[in-house]
Formats: sequence, structure tokens, C-alpha cells
Amino acid sequence: MARDLTPGSGVRTGRLRVYLGSAPGVGKTYRMLDEARRRQERGADVVVGYVECHGRQHTRRMLEGLEVLPRVHRSYRGAEFEEMDLDAVLARRSSVVLVDELAHTNIPGGRHAKRWQDVEELLAAGIDVITTVNIQHLESLNDVVRKITGIPQRETVPDEVVRRADQIELVDMAPQALRRRMAHGNVYKAEKVDAALSNYFRVGNLTALRELALLWVAGRVDEGLRDYRADHRIDRAWETRERVVVALTGGPEGETIIRRAARIADRTAGGDLLAVHVSRSDGLAGASSGALAQQRRLVEALGGSYHVVVGDDVPTALLAFARAHDATQLVLGTSRRGRISRFLTGPGTGQTTVDASEDIDVHMVTHEFTGRGKLPSLGRRHSKRRTIAGYAAGFVLPWLLTAVLSQAHASINLTTDALIFQLGVVIVALLGGAMSALLASFIASVLLNYYFIPPIHSLTIGETNNIVALVVFAAIALAVSTVVDHAGRLTSRAARATAEAETLSTLAGSVLRGADALPALLEKSRTAFGMRTVALLSRSDGEVLAHCADRANAEHPDDEETPHETTEVPVGADAVLVLTGRRLPAADQRVLTAFAAHVAAALERDRLAVVAAEVEPIKAADRMRTALLAAVSHDLRTPLAAARASVGSLRSPDVEFSPEDQAELLATADESLVKLTRLVDNLLDMSRLQAGALTLHLAETHLDEILPRALDSLPDPYAPVQPLDLDTAPAVLADPPLLERVLANVITNALRHNAPGAPVLVTASHHADLVEVRVIDRGPGIAPEDRDRVFLPFQRLGDTDNTTGVGLGLALSRGLAEAMGGSLEVEDTPGGGTTMLLTLPAAAGHTTAGHTTAGHSTTDHSTAEHSATGEESPHE
Repeated sequence: MARDLTPGSGVRTGRLRVYLGSAPGVGKTYRMLDEARRRQERGADVVVGYVECHGRQHTRRMLEGLEVLPRVHRSYRGAEFEEMDLDAVLARRSSVVLVDELAHTNIPGGRHAKRWQDVEELLAAGIDVITTVNIQHLESLNDVVRKITGIPQRETVPDEVVRRADQIELVDMAPQALRRRMAHGNVYKAEKVDAALSNYFRVGNLTALRELALLWVAGRVDEGLRDYRADHRIDRAWETRERVVVALTGGPEGETIIRRAARIADRTAGGDLLAVHVSRSDGLAGASSGALAQQRRLVEALGGSYHVVVGDDVPTALLAFARAHDATQLVLGTSRRGRISRFLTGPGTGQTTVDASEDIDVHMVTHEFTGRGKLPSLGRRHSKRRTIAGYAAGFVLPWLLTAVLSQAHASINLTTDALIFQLGVVIVALLGGAMSALLASFIASVLLNYYFIPPIHSLTIGETNNIVALVVFAAIALAVSTVVDHAGRLTSRAARATAEAETLSTLAGSVLRGADALPALLEKSRTAFGMRTVALLSRSDGEVLAHCADRANAEHPDDEETPHETTEVPVGADAVLVLTGRRLPAADQRVLTAFAAHVAAALERDRLAVVAAEVEPIKAADRMRTALLAAVSHDLRTPLAAARASVGSLRSPDVEFSPEDQAELLATADESLVKLTRLVDNLLDMSRLQAGALTLHLAETHLDEILPRALDSLPDPYAPVQPLDLDTAPAVLADPPLLERVLANVITNALRHNAPGAPVLVTASHHADLVEVRVIDRGPGIAPEDRDRVFLPFQRLGDTDNTTGVGLGLALSRGLAEAMGGSLEVEDTPGGGTTMLLTLPAAAGHTTAGHTTAGHSTTDHSTAEHSATGEESPHE
């Protein structure tokens, strides 16, 4: 899009080009430099404001031949950093400037806190900017990325900044290809590759980030297309993305139609499948709740969604639903009605939908039940169109019968004429109801008298018998039409009850199958009644407890053609359900009351779930105490017996021990008492954890000070344990004695299972406000299905040695880590083995080179290895 002139300056606003990466290392900076060289060859004045090569030789060679502006040096908390010199870039007044890493946080001392603000100033000065950013740094995706990768992104850029770019180009790479790049050393240094591949750059993480990037860019393409259509006043839908709606009647043809619609949706990438059943007040012949439930399961199995809407006019309801969901195609089954049925009732749902579909393609799918349906039940409450048709038939049909019978007057008698007129009146009654049948009866009586009862062509009746016959004819016609109309009204009520039952059955099934009942209830109620918004409010203070809205209406809240009626229904004694949209008839409000009852039940269930969650820790503590009592009986006995035997031998007056024997007995007693002390400490700490009575004293704790104390407490203080990078890791917020216990237990477990002769590595890394400590062994590893079991109390995964404790070490370590606000997880060690990942919060205000956990977040661009271990803001 073209940018406006800066107000009052007369200077053209610069154009912004963004290279958006699906993950670090995909080649954004390389592509940016390639574009810069291309523009330079065309004669553009291109300079490099800030480009970070991260030590990559291919990227560094792309800088050759480009003018690189000097950087400004700033000091922050005892460390030196390089930043883009904004004033130098503005003074240079080039036509194009390269600015890498748009989401970067500037070192304090410049005009702006964020680099994207520097870019905004460059654009305002009329300078074109080419920049890069990774998908994980977009503000709207911050929470999503954290859930996927477990790593919060502190350095973010508002989506609107990137969205306003004149050009956005996605730089993408398959996860396997990116991991191969890393393994070949083309992204990070060799010593950081293993940690990167096992942490941030897992295949699952990269695949999810790639999907986020593709979807975000696709959304921006949709926005651009909508803007173009709006600017050029193009109202008709463009089929850039297939959304297929399949209409279900509950008939036996449903599964055939669903599969056909699914094949249509699968023809294009990203096609959506939506199934809809219209529950109408006059019922639907052949509709079966069991069949609908089975068809709903088939739709969901094929990746589609199932919806129920309420509407008296099925074609109108179908098309309204399709347009509300931007559908491009509508799939219906051909009619099950036979020829007689179609003749009596006129155009069916399919033909009427085709006539009104406009820009939506309608597919009529043939099936084995086509034309094999039963005669329609015409005795229903009639629509306005049916009523008009009934009056027309009541007026025209007697005249048509008169014309036909007049030609055959010589071969049939008066009785036959009267019976044929009687049949015509009944047909009109079936079609239009009692009033139209009364009209037909009156006209038929007059015509029968004038044309067929002597004297002919006169309203005078010559015989008394004919008078009686004519009166009886009129009475029978009136009686039959009244009975038919009454039966139709009863049928309509029964059909309405059936439709309501279908809607409620679908609602209950959807709720029972979902994990979160309340949002499902509100969404189902909104779609079923065709409302704009549905909200659940607290009666006491009006607080919004839950809310859902129609996406199309939410995008156009000021649409004057959309009604804004509000309907309120009480939900128990504490809440009220508020629906905004069309005015609901009384019949729909009865169904809405049933919806409200379901909402009340869901609220009560949520309340009970909260109560159950509060009770669960108490039950767990009771189970833990029982397990402790069952487990300690043997494991306490062994060290006690050894210590008692050693001390008893030393105290025996009957035996004279040599100094060497005395020393050995004392060592045995001491070792047994140490084991006993460690076991009792573990048991007491585990009991306090389960009871929630553990007292924490969190403080700034340095890992390089805690690790030696943890190693001193090991049974073998000379065990091969090799620390790496602990002295450069930031301090953590932890309870020092408890952290010492955690490290000691985890290292002891690693030593027990490590390969002979191989050291256990202890490393630390930092990202955002978290510090990760890895204890790495080269043992046999742990199967994925057993990774949660190792943290259960009294679990050894096949160990037969019962002399080393009750199996509480890892369970206690995880509990202590979580109590300190951290976590303990299992990972595979690249090349074989197990890595225990201990994550703890960094102490506030602690700074290491290139990082800070309080105030401003900074990145040392000379050390790209931070991102290899999954730290905050993994840049390319």
C-alpha cells in the first residue's frame, strides 16, 4: 500500500519491506542482503544501518560491496554493546537502509526503547527501510509461542508495525532442512548445536512455528484482498479459499452427501467443511435425531464442523448461514420427493436455494433415495406463500374442473360431478387450509348448480333432491377442510416439538463431548438462533462470565441493516443469559429457556469441579502418607541395622578390635547414619511438599556456589562431574539448601546410570527471565513412555537395588523445583543418554553479558549462541 506524506513536511514517507522468518536461521538476513545488492545494481543508494552476521561466513560475504555505517557504542551495567547509530543514518540520507532484527530492544541511552521505533523515524524521514523479524517476536503470538516452545519472548514488535509494511515476504524452510543446516554448523557454533537441536529447534517446535508464519501471512493476504475489493467496490465473493457448506436433513442420503462435500473441500489446500442442519418450526419429513448424530460424527471425523440453525424458511436459513461463514460452495442432496409430491408442493428446497444462491455455487448430489420419498404431509401451518397459493387454487381449480366436466357431461352423471368437485375442495384444503377450502367450496357449489344441476345455466334448482345434494356437498366440503386444517395445526405443533428436541439433543451431545461446556453452550445457542452475540452476565455486578460473538458481525458492528434486539433469560439465581440480534418468536424463546437450563447446569458443574480440585490435594496427601508408611519399613531398617551392628561391636567388651577394624566399623556406622539422615530428610520434605507446609526462603543464589556444596554431599565426593558455564550464568531465585538438595539428587541419579568412564556434565543457559540447568549423562536413556514415571515416588524403572533408598530422589527434586517456581523435565541427550532439565526463575536485577532480567531486555549481538540453547529472542 502507498504511504501518505508526513503531515506538514511535504516529505514522502519511506516504504517498508519486511522479511518475516518462520524460525531463526532460515535465511532472512541473507535474503535482505541479496535484495540490497539487487537494488544497488539498479542504481539505488543503499547503506547498512545495522546487520548482524552471527559469525556466518556466507552472510558476511554478502556484505561485501555495501556501505556499512559505523555503530554507536553504549555501556550498560558494566558491559559494552553496539547499536545502530540512528543520527548517522538520518544524516547519511540514503534512499534505502538495511536494519536487521526489528524486534530488538535498544540499550538505554538512545532516543527510542525499541528498534522498530527507530525504523518508524527513518520512514517518517522519507528513507526506505528493509528489515527482518521472526514470527515468534510478533506481539499477538507471544502467548502461543510460549505454549509451543516453553520459551517466553520478551522482545516483541506490535503486529500493526509489521502489518503496515508495504511488502511482507515470508522466508521459510522445512524443519528437517533447518536442522541439517544447524548440524552442519551453518547457524550456530558446534558446541551449541546439540543443545539447540534438543531444545528450541525440535521438529515439533519448528513445524508449529512454520504453520504460525504461514497462517499469519495468509491472514495479511486476506486483508489486502479485502481492502482491494473494498477500494474497487467489488461485492461478489472471490473464490480464493474454498469453504464448503453441506446441508443435512437427517435423511438416509446424509453420509453420501457429506463424503461428496468433503472431497470438494479437499481439492484445494485449506478448504473448510461445515455441515448445517436447519431445524424448522414446521418439521422436516424423514429427519432422524439418530441419523443426525451419526452424520455429525462423520463430519467431525472428516475434519469438519457441525452446526444447527433455527429457521422457518430452509433455503433462506441455508444461504444466510453460508454467507455468514463466507462459503463458496453449498452441497445439497437431490429431493427424495416423487413426481406427484413435487407437483403438489411446487419447487423444493434445492431449486429454491439454487435460484437465490447468487455467487455461491450449489451442488445437487444424486443418491439412491432420489424420488423414493413418501407423499408430503401437506396438513401443516402454512407459510405466506402456501396460503396465497391455496386461495389461488381455491379460485382457479373449480373453474378448471367445470371446463373439463362440461366436455364429458354426456358420459357422467351429477353424482360423479359432485364427487369430483368434492375431491378438488379437499385438495385445496390440503394445500391452503380451511379458509381457501371454504372459498373453493362456495365457488364449486355455485358452478355445480349453474352448469350441472337442471335447469342448466341458471341458479334456480328445479328438484328438492338436488337442493339437498348441494347442501350436503357444501357441508361435507366445509367439514373436510376444517378437519384437514385442524390436523395440520396438530402436525405443526408436533413437528415443532420434534425440531426443538433435535436442537436440544444436538446441544447436549456437543456439550458432553467437549471439555469446556460453557463456551460450547454459548456458541451453540448463538448459531442455533442466529444471534449476533451471546453473553452470560452475573446478576450481582454485571460481570461478564462468558461471551461469544459472530465473527462476521464483530467485524462490522455498525451494520445498520442488522437488528439489535436484546433477549434476556435467567440462568439460575446468580446469572442471566443475554442474546443480541434478531427478535425471537415465543416458540424459540421456549427452546432458549431449555438452553438456559443447560447453562445453569454447566455453571454448577464448574463450581463442583473447583470444589473437587480443592479436595484432590488432600486426597493426594493421604495417599502419599499411606505410601510412605508402606515404603519406609524396609528401607529404614537397613541403615539402622548396619549402624547398630557397628556401634554394638565397638562397645562389646568381649572383642578387642585393632585400630584398622575400629576405623572400618566407625566408617560403616557413619555411612549408614548419612544414608539414614538423607532418607529421613527426603521423607520429611516429601511429606511437607504433599501437605503444602514446606517453608521457602527464596534469595539470589549463584549456581557456581551451590554446585560444590551439592557435590560434597554425594556418597562419592570424587565422582566424575564436570561443570560448564556455571560461573557465567545469572543468579537464580531459589532456596539455597533446597536447590543444593535438588542438584545432589539429580546428579546422584545421573551417576548411577551414566556410562562407565564418562563424566556427568552440568551446564547452564539463560533466556528471558529463566535459567536452565542441564545435568547430562551418557547412559541408556529413558523411553518416552517412562519419562513421567521416573518422577513418581517409589519408582525405579526396573532397578533391583533396594539399598539406596525408596526412590524419592527425583520425585522430591521435581516437587522442590516446582515449589521454587521452576520445573524439572527429562530430555534426550544428543548421541544417547538422558538430560535432566532444571528450570528456575532468574533473580531480578541480575545481569550477565548480553542479558538482563529486570528493566530493559538486551541482546548481545556478538554472541548468537544464546538462541542455540533456546534462550529469549533467538535471532537469525
